[in-house]
Amino acid sequence: MNPGAQPPRDQRPVALDDRARDNLRFIRETMERAGSFTAVPGWGGVAIGITAVGAAVIASRQANAFDWFATWVIEACVAVAIAIWTTISKSRSSGTSLLSGPGRRFVYSFAPPLFAGALLTILLGRTASVGAVAGIWLLLYGTGVVTGGAFSIRVVPLMGLCFMVLGTVALFSPAGWGNFLLAAGFGGLHILFGAVIARNYGG
Repeated sequence: MNPGAQPPRDQRPVALDDRARDNLRFIRETMERAGSFTAVPGWGGVAIGITAVGAAVIASRQANAFDWFATWVIEACVAVAIAIWTTISKSRSSGTSLLSGPGRRFVYSFAPPLFAGALLTILLGRTASVGAVAGIWLLLYGTGVVTGGAFSIRVVPLMGLCFMVLGTVALFSPAGWGNFLLAAGFGGLHILFGAVIARNYGG
């Protein structure tokens, strides 16, 4: 071999600064994951989105506001069941404890807006003011996702912000838009972001 010849391109040594940057990137991503709640279920979100679209179709065919409201309340219960089951399943498969520091912080931040939404839902049902349900649900759910998402992967708070935008629109829109906006939020956004989470963060 000619001593003055350059080694083939694929055999040249990797520059030290490139290797250092790769190592730092790996360390940073590892630390972020260690301090984040990563058991947010992507496929669970897709499933919730599909059931929400189905609920929107059923709700649109109801003869009165109370039946429309009842349809979405049933869908909310179904969504909670799916979320709990898929979160536990993903947590077990990934070896992530729901009682870990990030898991506890996620729940503590996510739960209060949902609790407030549940109380307001009862009040709206008792006073027959179901026209405000779409805005309140979307806005408070989005708030919970943003606050809980601060302890999760980066895409989760972004999803929450999208819900909050839809909720704001719903609050200042005609009541007749509520069904479409609920479908767009709990259906469309869950399917979109659920697919992103499932693809990039392990299901």
